[in-house]
Parts: sequence; structure tokens; C-alpha cells
Amino acid sequence: MARGARLLLVIALLAALLAVVLQLYRLRKPRLWTVEELSVYNGTDEGLPILLGILGSVFDVTNGRSHYGPGGGYHHFAGRDASRAFVSGNFTGDGLTDSLQGLSSSEVNSIVDWRKFYFERYIFAGKLIGRYYDSQGNPTKYLKGVEVKAKRGAQLLEKQKSEEAKIPSCNSKWSQQEGGEVWCDTGYPRLVRRPGDIALTGQVSQRCACFREDELNKPGLVAYEGCDHLSKSCKVN
Repeated sequence: MARGARLLLVIALLAALLAVVLQLYRLRKPRLWTVEELSVYNGTDEGLPILLGILGSVFDVTNGRSHYGPGGGYHHFAGRDASRAFVSGNFTGDGLTDSLQGLSSSEVNSIVDWRKFYFERYIFAGKLIGRYYDSQGNPTKYLKGVEVKAKRGAQLLEKQKSEEAKIPSCNSKWSQQEGGEVWCDTGYPRLVRRPGDIALTGQVSQRCACFREDELNKPGLVAYEGCDHLSKSCKVN
């Protein structure tokens, strides 16, 4: 190969390398993204980084390519903001959306916790223009509302934990052979409603708690079916 041809080849290789370095630099430096731009970085092109959005924040998750690339368990998050799916578990069609409409304060708080996880584990690559950030990168009213709702969810969760700590929970175990069992070291097992769940999830659930004998006539307590009134352990389905 002539000296001039070799020189041209070296120049071309250096130019290609420089282009890659510049692209990586642009991605490492936080910037504003459009939905269309973000969709390109969905892991299908091995020459490009993998990006995802959550609550409008964009992260470079290339280090987790085995999870976020094609065939990975989290590939459905790549190249888009699918904030809702982090708590809904719906990874198809309308489930892969950034809308949080109808979610409870507890669910919204969980998504905010996921965003914190990505800030701690991956590289922040910028903001996605749309529902959560405007064209100047400023938070929208929607994002501010989400933050307020998540804070309320966190407060309610702490309040629920504090209230439940006053009444000890039952011990429990389950096996395929013997089924389930709940028991109390001190007191007697009863089902009691978790009132905070209405505000947190929009639904009412129950938990097993241990009550003293003089507390068993409190309204709202439910004895386990087939379990003696003063039994310290009960079989459950």
C-alpha cells in the first residue's frame, strides 16, 4: 500500500474514532431529548448506548445491557419513558406509558423511589421534553403534582408503619405440605383493617395482629375461621 493511501486510511480511522468519542461525550453530558430521539437508543443497535426515561429523567443504562438489551427482562423500558409500568407490571401496549393517571399516592411514591435508584446506579443523561419537562428543561405542573403526591404517599406510609408498630404483627409461615399458619408469642391472632390503605392504594386490606384478651372485643377485629377464641395459633388457607 502506498504511503499516501496508508495516511488516508489512518486519517479515516481517527475521524471515525473521534466521531464515536464525540457521540459518547454528548450522551454523557445531560441534555434535552425528544421522544423520537430517545426511541433510537432502545438497545437494538449494539453500537449505540441504551437509554431509558422515568418521570422525564433520562438515564444511560448501557452497563446493564444484559437486562435492558433485546431479550433482557427490562428491555421494554429501553428507548422510552414507561414510568407507569414500574408499578403496574403491564409491559404491553398502553401499559408502556409515562402517564400516572389513576395511580395511588403509594404507587406514585414507588415510582419516585425507582427514579432515585437510577440516579444512584446509572448515569443521568438529561431530560425528556413532554409530560414532565418543557422545551427549556423546566419541570411542568404535572411533575410538580407527582412530587407532591409521592411525598404525601411517603408520609402516609410512615404514619401507617408507626400506627402498626403499636400493635405487634403475627408470626406466619407457609409450606406446600402443611399450608399456612399464623401465631402470636404474646396475645391472640386477629385480622384487623389497615385504614391507611384507603389513602395509600384506594383499597382496604387486612393484616394479622396480636391482641390481649381484654382487647378482643374491640370493633373491627375478625377471628380466623375455624380457630378457637383464645387459640394462639390459627391455620390459614
